[in-house]
Amino acid sequence: MAAKKPASKKKPAAKAPAKRVVNINAIAKSLDDAAREAKAIAQISDTVELTLQEAYQVQKQMIALRQKRGERRVGIKMGFTSRAKIVQMGISDMIWGRLTNGMIVEEGGPIDFSRYVHPRVEPEIAFLLKRPLFGLVTPMQAMEAVEAIAPALEIIDSRYDNFKFSLADVVADNASSSGFVTGPWVKPDFDFSNLGLVLNFDGKPVQIGSTAAIMGHPVRSLVAAARFAAEAGEPLQTGWIVMAGGATAAEALSPNQHVEMEMEKMGRVSFSTRG
Repeated sequence: MAAKKPASKKKPAAKAPAKRVVNINAIAKSLDDAAREAKAIAQISDTVELTLQEAYQVQKQMIALRQKRGERRVGIKMGFTSRAKIVQMGISDMIWGRLTNGMIVEEGGPIDFSRYVHPRVEPEIAFLLKRPLFGLVTPMQAMEAVEAIAPALEIIDSRYDNFKFSLADVVADNASSSGFVTGPWVKPDFDFSNLGLVLNFDGKPVQIGSTAAIMGHPVRSLVAAARFAAEAGEPLQTGWIVMAGGATAAEALSPNQHVEMEMEKMGRVSFSTRG
């Protein structure tokens, strides 16, 4: 008599993967609150992995909250504008953030240190546009839209604990942009691809660099800004400022400090921190 085959056990049905939920508005509000209250928060990536597209949606919504409070757009800032930083972050392109008039710092004026979480400063070059600019453009076409250029300082301030973040984290946080100050505006009728600069704290040099560190030539950052703005459906407008990105590593700020950057052929730009 043939042996009976053991009854087959049914495999339990596989559970459907949990639905991925990303609350863009809630994340934007948490970052906006952190900026207004100058309190660090945990990285978004600790709880949810944002796509880069979602991170830019968070950034846009965070700026929209500022606009509801009366701020207006005045430009765009570029980030990760050095080849070394791009390689370090494992990415293939720059990032960008939005500038509002609430981020403008008066040249030579003070900033209240208590308004920031852990602020740092980067020396940059700024472009002032005399006409709209968007889409794929050549460096020559980009410069035809430029009214003037100026030495500039950007105050960056990540809202995350210990100034640590993923790529999506920093994009959502408006690319860490918190404030900017521009120096004297000059006509861009000379070669500004490799201008020497010195960043001083209380008269002592803390960074020495060149505008060549900005993608080899700052105009490449402007070209990228036009492309990013068009992709976002927010063309660069007449009168807007484009911050080209850091020409050196960022330096941490302290209370009661005088910060000044001198750029070859361009002049000086400064501000102070008060405790």
